[in-house]
Amino acid sequence: MKVLLVNGSPHKNGCTHRALQEIQMQLKKEAIDSEIFWIGSTVQGCIGCCQCQESGTCVFDDILKIFLEKAKDTDGFIFGSAVYYGSSTGSLSSFMDRLFFSGSSYLENKPAAAVVSCRRGGASEAFSQMNMYFAMCNMPIVPSQYWNQVHGLKPTDVEKDLEGLQTMRTLALNMSWLLKCIEVGKSNGIPLPQREEAIATNFIR
Repeated sequence: MKVLLVNGSPHKNGCTHRALQEIQMQLKKEAIDSEIFWIGSTVQGCIGCCQCQESGTCVFDDILKIFLEKAKDTDGFIFGSAVYYGSSTGSLSSFMDRLFFSGSSYLENKPAAAVVSCRRGGASEAFSQMNMYFAMCNMPIVPSQYWNQVHGLKPTDVEKDLEGLQTMRTLALNMSWLLKCIEVGKSNGIPLPQREEAIATNFIR
């Protein structure tokens, strides 16, 4: 089993990375493979062309295509972001918009969680924003002992956030537990939910 840890911060080795490292270390103890995937500092936003709905892939040939190849064989996802003005970074928002629009079939039914990093405030708003993606894609949302956030201006500050780091370890334990439960279910013939065909209702006609 494998978990992809997405670093949505423009700083490759900043506070978000430190939080994801804590998760990765705990996952390793639980015999779960993982990879920290940095999306870079600039990601093209979705332009709503809807070409991916016909071709199955985004029209832009960039970091997203690399990620989607990895996502095919990934069992769980954790998306991490720095917090600017009470929301996730622009690069991660662009990445997730395009990912969930063009690659939802690689994500559906797989457990997911959001992790946010901030100096002081805005973490809860960004956390809620990111969880909306999972709730629209039939992804079980993995909880922890508190909202998944760490605090600090630099990684050495995060080291002092003992509760935040413990929250990351608990998140890893819960992700590991859920993945193993899903695996046991599959091996015992429990199928995925058979869902109705999606209904889209527009409010303005």
